[in-house]
Amino acid sequence: MIETKILDDLARRLAASMPRGVSAFQQEIEKNLRAGLETICQRLDLVTREEYEVQVALLARSRAKLAALDARITMMEREESQPKGPAPSPSVAQNPSNPDPANPKPSNIE
Repeated sequence: MIETKILDDLARRLAASMPRGVSAFQQEIEKNLRAGLETICQRLDLVTREEYEVQVALLARSRAKLAALDARITMMEREESQPKGPAPSPSVAQNPSNPDPANPKPSNIE
């Protein structure tokens, strides 16, 4: 909500700008203007500067965390795309008695 000091000041300025014939009712006009301004401000759902600053700080922290998580995901995706472990042993793949390197047992043994 907007500070009451600001509303009072604004209501006072508006009341002072009224024609001189209405100056007798200045306090009542000031009071009514203040009430009207307060109602308008409530409808606008305004926040204080302090509340705004808290939300700005919260958003900045959230953005920093999001950037850190994004970098972490990118790093994990890179690690995942790189080949893992050593290549298959050449001794198993080049064994002439075993034509199937996936099956370590020779085919003539039953």
